[in-house]
Amino acid sequence: MIFVHLSDLHIGKRVNEFSMIEDQKYILTRIINVIDDVKAEGVIIAGDVYDKPVPSAEAVELFDDFLYRLSKRNLKVFVISGNHDSPERIAFASRLIEKSGIYMSPVYSGAVTPVTLTDEFGELDVYMLPFIKPAHVRRYYPDVEIKTYTEAVKVAIDNMNVDTAKRNLIITHQFVTGSERCESEELSVGGTDNVDGAVFDAFDYVALGHIHGPQNCGSERIRYCGTPLKYSFSEANHKKSVTVVEFLEKGNLKIDTIPLTPLRDMREIKGAYDEIMSKDFYEGTTYREDYMHITLTDEEDVYDAIGRLRTVYKNLMKLDYDNKRTRGAAVYDAVADVDSKSPFELFKDFYEIQNSQPMSQEQEEFVRNLFESVWEGQE
Repeated sequence: MIFVHLSDLHIGKRVNEFSMIEDQKYILTRIINVIDDVKAEGVIIAGDVYDKPVPSAEAVELFDDFLYRLSKRNLKVFVISGNHDSPERIAFASRLIEKSGIYMSPVYSGAVTPVTLTDEFGELDVYMLPFIKPAHVRRYYPDVEIKTYTEAVKVAIDNMNVDTAKRNLIITHQFVTGSERCESEELSVGGTDNVDGAVFDAFDYVALGHIHGPQNCGSERIRYCGTPLKYSFSEANHKKSVTVVEFLEKGNLKIDTIPLTPLRDMREIKGAYDEIMSKDFYEGTTYREDYMHITLTDEEDVYDAIGRLRTVYKNLMKLDYDNKRTRGAAVYDAVADVDSKSPFELFKDFYEIQNSQPMSQEQEEFVRNLFESVWEGQE
């Protein structure tokens, strides 16, 4: 039985004020192509379907279209809610659409009933555990001490009464200890949301969502598939993919990844303005279409840099400078010199410390004339 493991679609997300809807529509079609190519019998979406608990109409329409296309392929689809989703909205009409082979995780109620599938190797139980916090589980098990996320997930799993003689798959959305995070994920203070991977020992495969970089967690059977798109420049070097899991007989898994190529990539480049704007630099690349983070190394700020750069790099998302000024971290104490130096000399000292370089002769002349005109007006 072959499953395609997806997670963290974040439909409706905006990155640096750029809507990702067009990119998401494109990548969902590529995912449909992969599902067809590998002849998948099941699709897993391990949480964070949307980027917000109350998604936009545009986002809902896109996910609705994706589910409709999947429903036409005579396969099973399992969707759970993540920390970005509203569990109630994900669960809406779930009992009705199960007739189409699409299973939406209900709001956690203290019990998780598996969906049982059958193939030539026997039964496979699929457990859907949406994103939970300790408070969610304590509500149903008030007599059990539940302080940590590990304890919460363990109690939830212990009460599933998993039959370990069968093949078992769990779909959940948590942070497993030791996983590598990036900037586009929500972080908790002090790692309080960590879940020990040992709580999943009863399962043959753990389809995880929440972490945006594809990775195994101590074993290939505990895996984050990662996002299908890059959602921050901390992910610029990620290789996005979908994970394909084939269940054979008990204890025998085959796991593969299929690369995903986005409509627009996310890239970071660095250099002087004139260099980056030269045709020799960008011709023959996809830079002009990609989402860009540009770092200029010019010592002087370039006038209207973003506007001018966007005449070439139309999807410029972020602009920084890396020069003496930005690398300087000195603090100027004017109190010590205020009685011994003129206002012009104080400003000159402040400028040098703030920008890690002295004013040019032209700048000095401008500032000197400015101070003189201000003082003349007060006489």
